Amino acid sequence: MPRNHLARMVSAAVVIGALALTGCASAGAKPSATRSAATTTAVTRPAAADGRANIFLYSINTDSHDLQAIVTGAVGDYGPAVTVGPDGQVGPGHTGEMELKLTRGSFRISIADLDQKVVKATSHEPIYPRTCSTFIDVTAAAPIVAGSGTGSYRGISGSFSVTATVDEVHVTPCHPVLSILRQVIVLAGPGTVSF
Repeated sequence: MPRNHLARMVSAAVVIGALALTGCASAGAKPSATRSAATTTAVTRPAAADGRANIFLYSINTDSHDLQAIVTGAVGDYGPAVTVGPDGQVGPGHTGEMELKLTRGSFRISIADLDQKVVKATSHEPIYPRTCSTFIDVTAAAPIVAGSGTGSYRGISGSFSVTATVDEVHVTPCHPVLSILRQVIVLAGPGTVSF
């Protein structure tokens, strides 16, 4: 008799375990479908976001006002970027503001403080006259310009701590005219955004 009782308990445990696993598998399948739909929705139309973001802007072999932008974290977007004045008109230098024209909208960051630090750091170019090369690395706050957001970024606010890194190799001899052979400009750093 105890043997039959033990056998029934084992059988019951196996059946309950199988039902529990089936239930878990079914329950697990439903959120996966929900997650897939949520992922698709997030890709096509981002929800309002708050939190950390990282900005990365770069140009290669050009001192022009055009750069490429990638913003990750709470934003998750990319596109071209261009330096503009406070009036929104494209500026010839890297002064004033940077407009990020991302795939789901645009917004601008103020780079005036960063530009002043870059100008000061490069005032004695080439920084390394023996090798005719320049390397600088400066950091400044780059707040999002109030009211500049469009599309999905309408109402965006926040700020980034942006480090400008410039690497250049110049034509030899470096003087009297400084000409660039190769150049990489990177503006990158973390921040917090809300929109």
